[in-house]
Amino acid sequence: MRAVVQRVRDCSVRVEDRLVGRIDGGLLVYLGVEKDDKDRDLDYIVNKVVGLRIFEDERGKMNLSVRDVEGAVLVVPQFTLCADTRKGKRPSYNYAADPAMGEKFYETAVEKIRLQGCRVETGEFQASMEVDYVNIGPVTILLDSKGRI
Repeated sequence: MRAVVQRVRDCSVRVEDRLVGRIDGGLLVYLGVEKDDKDRDLDYIVNKVVGLRIFEDERGKMNLSVRDVEGAVLVVPQFTLCADTRKGKRPSYNYAADPAMGEKFYETAVEKIRLQGCRVETGEFQASMEVDYVNIGPVTILLDSKGRI
C-alpha cells in the first residue's frame, strides 16, 4: 500500500462539479492499494498517517501529529500510486488491487483513521476527481507499507 501525505491549509475534492469532500486544515492523503496488500499494510499506513509529526509546535519544530492539532484528513483513492514505471514510458498497473479489493481497503482505512479520533472526509472511489488544495511548507511525505521508499 502506498500513500502520499500532504500537510494542507484547506482542501476539497469534486466529482462532476459536485463537492464530495472538504477540510479546512490537516492532511490530504492519496491512497493506493496493491493486490498483495494485507491487513498489516493497511494498519501500517493508517498508523503512519495519524501519527506523522509534521505539524509545527510552539517552537516551530515539526513535532505534532494531525491528531495533536485537531486537524482533519481528506482521503482520496488513487490507484495510479501503484504504477510500475521501470520499463518504457507507459505505466503498468499490474500491482494495483482490483476494484473490489481496492474499495474495501480504502473504506477500511477511512474508518480506521476515524476510529483514531480524526475527522475524515473522502473522495469517491472509481470517479474522476478534481482535487484543490494549498500545501503548507510545502510538506509532502511518501509512505510505502513494504518499505520500498
